[in-house]
Amino acid sequence: MICMERLVCFLTKPFNFNGERSLNQNKPINIWILIPSNYQQILALMFAISEVNKDFFLLPNITLGFNIYGHFQKQMSISLNSLSMLSSQGQEVPNYKCGQHNTLFSVIGGLNPKSSRQMASIFSIFKVPQVRELSWIQYGVDRDQKRGECFVSTLTPMLQEKEICLAFSERLKSHDLEIIMKKLVLNFHTWSKTEVILVLGDYDCSFNIQTIMFVHEIESNSTFQNVWILTSHWKLSVEESENILLLVKSFHGVLHFRDHSGDVSEFNHFVLSLDPLNPKGDVFLPTWWEAVFGCKIHQAGKIPPNGEKQCTGKENVQNLPNYIFETNMTGESYNIYNAIYAVAHALHAMFVSGARSTVMRFGKRILNIQSWQVIYVASQRGSFPYAFLQLLIQYPHNSLVFLFQTIPFARCGRNRCHAGERRRAPEDQQVCCYQCDACPEGTFSNQTDAAHCESCPEDQYPNNDKDQCIAKKIHFLAYKETLGYILVFLVLFLSVITSAVLVIFCKHHDTPIIKANNRDLTYILLASLLFCFLCSFLFIGQPGKLTCLFQQSAFAILFALAVSSVLAKTIMVVLAFMAIKPGNKKRRLFGKPLMYSIVIACPLIQAVLCANWLGTSPPFLNLDFHSLFGETILECHQGSAVMFYSVLSYLGLLALVSFTVAFLAKKLPDSFNEAKFITFSMLVFCSVWMSFLPTYLSTKGKSMVAVEIFSILASGAALLSCIFFPKCYIILLRPDLNCRKNMIRNKNV
Repeated sequence: MICMERLVCFLTKPFNFNGERSLNQNKPINIWILIPSNYQQILALMFAISEVNKDFFLLPNITLGFNIYGHFQKQMSISLNSLSMLSSQGQEVPNYKCGQHNTLFSVIGGLNPKSSRQMASIFSIFKVPQVRELSWIQYGVDRDQKRGECFVSTLTPMLQEKEICLAFSERLKSHDLEIIMKKLVLNFHTWSKTEVILVLGDYDCSFNIQTIMFVHEIESNSTFQNVWILTSHWKLSVEESENILLLVKSFHGVLHFRDHSGDVSEFNHFVLSLDPLNPKGDVFLPTWWEAVFGCKIHQAGKIPPNGEKQCTGKENVQNLPNYIFETNMTGESYNIYNAIYAVAHALHAMFVSGARSTVMRFGKRILNIQSWQVIYVASQRGSFPYAFLQLLIQYPHNSLVFLFQTIPFARCGRNRCHAGERRRAPEDQQVCCYQCDACPEGTFSNQTDAAHCESCPEDQYPNNDKDQCIAKKIHFLAYKETLGYILVFLVLFLSVITSAVLVIFCKHHDTPIIKANNRDLTYILLASLLFCFLCSFLFIGQPGKLTCLFQQSAFAILFALAVSSVLAKTIMVVLAFMAIKPGNKKRRLFGKPLMYSIVIACPLIQAVLCANWLGTSPPFLNLDFHSLFGETILECHQGSAVMFYSVLSYLGLLALVSFTVAFLAKKLPDSFNEAKFITFSMLVFCSVWMSFLPTYLSTKGKSMVAVEIFSILASGAALLSCIFFPKCYIILLRPDLNCRKNMIRNKNV
């Protein structure tokens, strides 16, 4: 038979209001207080041993046994019990067992690391393996400060990543209540102002913290308004004492993490089958049953005293509160359960050939078991591997209620950053000791205590308070705005004037002044100017795909036609004086064929450029979200800037050639002195478009469109007024000058 030993704290000394446990060792055992919740650990040990012994496939011909020792939370008891496990016949003579055939294969440590280390100092000498239930982490309460520092150094970066400030880190180096109480008094202001306190410690730590909190509430008549987070290593022991219940109430509720526990359904049936009248060798069961159900177990046939409740054995343990006893396996009990199976599998590996692939419990195979699954091996630093898991804890339907009605606000100051502001931590302060700054221009925040201000979507912009985004207005040159009204009026006015001039010239087409200035070119020029004015409507109003596609091309071709007509008129004037004789061959050669060739060829070249533009990189409808604050510019993008400026350059070339030819012909006789007016009109035309380029490039949105429309109207008006208004003056106001005699007289002069 192989024996396993277990050290357990099933009884404890009562608590008195002096803040100390009774240390009188001479008092009888019946004054000790039962800890009912710890009894499940004994049951877990018994259940695991029973399950292993029933499994003949796991340990054939091997029976596991166990001994349970109580240490009563005293160092002397721990040492004596450890020596007793190594001895026999009641003599504390380690490693000398006379008349005992059981083999001590392993021991399981106590609930806290202090008792486990004290046991290890004895068992390690005799090479007896000790299985630990938990990987203990000590923070602020253990004399082994290296582990606490390791925990803090690991946790601190994670807190900073989540913008959580570590207000203080206190290491309690002593378990003396008086020393701990002095530390609490010295650091009370820090403790009381901290919203969340995370505590890691063993059973002694939990008892001491509960005690000093209880004493502080009595003496100062105030409570800790904190949220307490306790790890699984913290043991909130509820004992049969109103004093202990008062200590637990000092927390006013905590968030307590528990050890992981597996689902062992057989254990639940094992617990429900307990019978205090037939304990089957369990000496603890009757005492525990009487304590938790408040009854007495009497021998058969014995009459109980009057008024005393007798245990029937039919009491249901499922009706007990969870803080007294749980029928499902707790984390501590699950660790004991796993420890027993770890030892059993280690024994199996020793006694069974490694070549046999024997199926184990839970479907695992022995050949696949690794050493770390059986026993823990410490690293060089003496620490243990552990990991932090990021858990999302949800409380549906606001089920998490705080005692003080409001959710705790954890930061240095007491003012939150409102919507439209962001947090900014000074360089020498922690991240939660922040100040509030207004969001930069173009950003917003709609949350309280926002860490960063965010940019609005492209089609939105922040309001004045910078707490929400507003949809941007669509920006384009509309008909119903003031600038739109003005431009529409100018377009219509110039179109009407051009139409009127065309009507006048058509009505007086047989007069000498109109005949002398080439009627066909005059009509072509007036028609092209009329359409140039009307094409301005393509630039006004909400742009669309078709308008964007043709507005620049239409303007370029029509203006090329107008300027080419002016160029043809100028060349025809020059040729008229070069071949003045009627019937001259040069006059016939350079007459109407040359005129029509110029009028057709020059716009045709512009049309080819525009076709190439539309075929390679045509203009398109574009949304500009960034040029104007609070507005989205709906514009026609040129597509290819090279083609756009090529078209304008060609117009400039035609205007420059026309200006040069007209300037050279300005000294002709008065009756043919149209070259003077053409020279001035081309000068105005070139000036307008030279000023157009820098103005066009420096504006955005509707202003840019208005600049182009104004340039079209101004240059067209220059041609109309300089070339045709003097002739209209003679036709309408001075008809006496519109005669052949006057023209011949001017010619002779």
